[in-house]
Amino acid sequence: MKLNMIGIVLAAAEPAKAAGWFAEHFGFTVDVDLGWYVNTQHTGDLKLSLDFVQRDHESWPVVTRGRDVAGTLVAFVVDDVDAEHERLARAGLEVVLPLVTEPWGQRRFQVAGPDGVFVEVLQRVEPDPDWLAANGF
Repeated sequence: MKLNMIGIVLAAAEPAKAAGWFAEHFGFTVDVDLGWYVNTQHTGDLKLSLDFVQRDHESWPVVTRGRDVAGTLVAFVVDDVDAEHERLARAGLEVVLPLVTEPWGQRRFQVAGPDGVFVEVLQRVEPDPDWLAANGF
């Protein structure tokens, strides 16, 4: 399968507010705003779309329509996770996982986003050789 774009759609109580939060903190721009549906594109990669649909809208899947988001984590890989942590903490975002270096080769942190969504910001780092050996790599 050839993909032309990667789009993620999230349920939101207020789609414009959720889209604005991602625009303010993560470099997205609002492309389409229908009120119940807001499409954003990332300024660094126009093939990455993050959209928001009002969670009780008829277009949303019936099995989760009207429910709060649960268990959703959006991850962004960056070049300098320390700088992003400092920038987002300074902006007052709620850090729910402090900056940590994981033995499997990630330096990461997580922040709470709108509507129960969490955002992980991470940078790839060299994995710990002992961890690799212990896990069969």
